[in-house]
Amino acid sequence: MTATETHTHENQARETLGFQTEVKQLLRLMIHSLYSHKEIFLRELISNSSDACDKLRFEALSTPALLASDTDLAITIDADDTAHTITITDNGIGMTRSEAIEHLGTIAKSGTAEFLSKLSGDQKKDSQLIGQFGVGFYSSFIVAERVEVFSRRAGTPASEGVRWESQGEGEFNVETVDLEKSGTRVVLHIKESEHEFANDWRVRGLVRKYSDHIAFPVKMMTAKDGGNAGKAGAVPSEKNDKDGKPTDEYEAVNQAKALWTRARTEITDDEYREFYRHVTHDFTDPLAWAHNKVEGAREYTTLLYIPSRAPFDLWQRDAARGLKLYVRRVFIMDDAEQFLPLYLRFVKGVVDSSDLPLNVSREMLQNDSQIDTIKSAITKRTLDLLAKMATEDKEKYASFWKEFGSVLKEGPAEDYANRERIAKLLRFSSTFAGKEEPDVSLEDYIARLKPGQDKIYYLIADSFTAARSSAHLEQLKNKGLEVLLLSDRVDEWLMDHLREFDGKKLQNVARGDLDLSAVETDEDKKQRESLVKEHGAVAERIKKVLDEKVSAVKVTTRLSESPAVLVIGEHDMGAQMRRIMEASGQKAPDVKPTLEINPTHPLLTRLESLKDDDAFSDLALLLFEQATLADGGQLAEPAEFVRRLNRLLLANQ
Repeated sequence: MTATETHTHENQARETLGFQTEVKQLLRLMIHSLYSHKEIFLRELISNSSDACDKLRFEALSTPALLASDTDLAITIDADDTAHTITITDNGIGMTRSEAIEHLGTIAKSGTAEFLSKLSGDQKKDSQLIGQFGVGFYSSFIVAERVEVFSRRAGTPASEGVRWESQGEGEFNVETVDLEKSGTRVVLHIKESEHEFANDWRVRGLVRKYSDHIAFPVKMMTAKDGGNAGKAGAVPSEKNDKDGKPTDEYEAVNQAKALWTRARTEITDDEYREFYRHVTHDFTDPLAWAHNKVEGAREYTTLLYIPSRAPFDLWQRDAARGLKLYVRRVFIMDDAEQFLPLYLRFVKGVVDSSDLPLNVSREMLQNDSQIDTIKSAITKRTLDLLAKMATEDKEKYASFWKEFGSVLKEGPAEDYANRERIAKLLRFSSTFAGKEEPDVSLEDYIARLKPGQDKIYYLIADSFTAARSSAHLEQLKNKGLEVLLLSDRVDEWLMDHLREFDGKKLQNVARGDLDLSAVETDEDKKQRESLVKEHGAVAERIKKVLDEKVSAVKVTTRLSESPAVLVIGEHDMGAQMRRIMEASGQKAPDVKPTLEINPTHPLLTRLESLKDDDAFSDLALLLFEQATLADGGQLAEPAEFVRRLNRLLLANQ
């Protein structure tokens, strides 16, 4: 910037301000963690300039005067190999002094502190996490020792420009200056070790590699030698203006056409991947994408991506989510959450409608039947994309499930219409595979049903290990019946809303009566009836001891190795949901389980033979407390449990 272009105002002198604590931490970690991704700084800065042009075009819909003097929105890049600088200029929305301080000195994202706490110091892992977060402007300091930003917001006078400067070491300077044109210019003073990035040819290659899909032209100076700018001997092209004086000529080095408006056959996989990085600022490749154009009563185009990694704020309900919304290729808003249900909040991409008004607001989106139609179609398309992945690339789907499976489990409760589609996408651990990795689908389970089996059995526990060793599985294993093993925090909630699949009822083997009559032989039934009749008296005696601790004591055949097990009622709240409610400060409803006893176990044989009431009482209570601990519960009086156990141990000496 020349002396005639910039003038500092005396009444708004230069200020030196400190970066927000989170910015300091991010800068320090980013500079050391992204050394292998240095070149992404240019992609990030061009993306920011593109967003600024989008926002100006949107604001100009209601205030046309903002575009009156400069209707050709573009991004210009100048690489100076002598001064070792790169300058990225756009004529977009620009910033005021206060906006520059806010946007360039702080991070406004919710959950920033939580995100930073996850950084481990492992450079490879940290670089992926930082990529999820989106480094944006701060990526400049990966290659620059000093960064200057000159900006003036569209619609403000020339005297309200701002100059921002920092070396990325904890503080920045800001001052008000005169700027002839609105928009933003970022000047990077390149570190000595990174001078390659000030080479015109190098920069040109990076633009084509990372930003070819940007909807605005990215311009660089034309070379006389036919496009070899930056190579040895290349000279900038000149042409004469109306007064005969030479002037520099710029050319677009990208296609400058919104990628989603192009035919799918014209777009390479690499272009789809780079556009994903532009939309999300993520370093990793997406797992899959779907590009569709819908014509008819509703005309719109969607480009949807399934990320390969979960964002750090996936479980924050108020976190930004949704698709970028365009109307007839005019940017309207980021994070339009109205086009996707909450359980698909991980999906990224673009929706471009030909029917919505340009002045559409978030409030209008919430009450528009067109939006409901588009949302329904996008939801089905996303589920179809996941189904295709699950069928054609099981390894890739396993990766998806590891990152987003718990979120997808919210679907059956939120989206009744697509419950069957979602159910087919669910994956579980099971006694069939015997491994913790959830790779069993409900369709897999049904394909392995035993003759006569009319239910899908499952068990919910706090962990896979606890589920696998649960006493509830004993009789089912003996009969060769497969049981799904669930241990996610959301699993009980999921199963409360997923009661049936493909005509088969889903049954929790730890809830209510376990009816195995469909796979029992006549001999099994006779044995069960005989045991109930023969040992009913001891069950009644145990119930008198336990009193209000249980709702009932029953003789059972669901056990083969354990002496007893706790079973909750068919409509009672499970232990997992109770603990979640209590952890959030809510009072869970009281539940009295049923104690089911195995009369063939030696402990029950001994209990049945005891005549001494005190000894019987101690052993009966110990039986109940054992079952409570085995079920993952907590004892009301652990000290009394220890004393009771000691008495019984000493009595056997």
